[in-house]
Amino acid sequence: MSEETIYHTPVMLDESIEGMSIEKNSICVDVTFGGGGHSRKILENLGKKGHLYSFDQDSDAEKNAPDDSRFTFVRGNFRFLHNFMRYYDVESIDALLADLGVSGHHFDDETRGFSFRFDADLDMRMNNRAGRTAADLLNEASEEELARIFKLYGELNCSRKLASVIVKQRGIKPFRKVSDLIEAAKPFCPPQREKKELAKIFQALRIEINQELESLKEMLEQASSLLTTGGRLVVITYHSIEDRIVKNFMKSGNIGGVVEKDFFGRVESPFEVKKVILPTAEEQERNPRSRSAKLRIAIKR
Repeated sequence: MSEETIYHTPVMLDESIEGMSIEKNSICVDVTFGGGGHSRKILENLGKKGHLYSFDQDSDAEKNAPDDSRFTFVRGNFRFLHNFMRYYDVESIDALLADLGVSGHHFDDETRGFSFRFDADLDMRMNNRAGRTAADLLNEASEEELARIFKLYGELNCSRKLASVIVKQRGIKPFRKVSDLIEAAKPFCPPQREKKELAKIFQALRIEINQELESLKEMLEQASSLLTTGGRLVVITYHSIEDRIVKNFMKSGNIGGVVEKDFFGRVESPFEVKKVILPTAEEQERNPRSRSAKLRIAIKR
């Protein structure tokens, strides 16, 4: 088994690459490098004059970088896409791929706190060199802020009650380990739905800690300005919140999702939206992470 496969199994690999419509001299960007599965496949489709820039803010991911003169690893958050492209003197790109969410590596790493399977420190930072941890958030955020996070990012009906319990519990003992959070969440996680409810709670905290939705919005706007005419925007989403953002942006060309029409009532958008692609039954069996995935493709007009 390869190191890349251990780190992360790429979702809808062939469909993603086909959606990018890569030509030999294309300038491509993979804003979610991870284990490098998508990036390696992109490189297979590039000629000698093509180039791939791949982003990842996690220092672990850089270990998977291929030794290829056509490849540049960018250690940074994709919300700084435009700044890094300017740094590398890239004025326009032909295709951009974003495989959102968390890599399998993060869920399987017992030390990072992304999974409720392991009693690790409550960290959850994708960039573990900076920023506040999930423990910091649970111990410092107001009850109102915690309720907002659980409702908005976890879509939890018990958001207010859970926030109240967390505030009371931290007054007795600060949150430090995953087990501390599970203990607080137990009253809101019936046995038959325990894993699903815990997943929502962990998702909400992870999104807030890593500012995932704000980063996504900033990246999409910058991608729109960088893509050349005919360029491809290819995004894989995993939950309804991020998918709604991507869907509305591709449809309207703006983060607000406000559709503008011309005098004749025709939608004015910088993108032509292609159909949504879902994982095959075979892929879902092979890669459980793909079960909630949606692949969206848009072409820059």
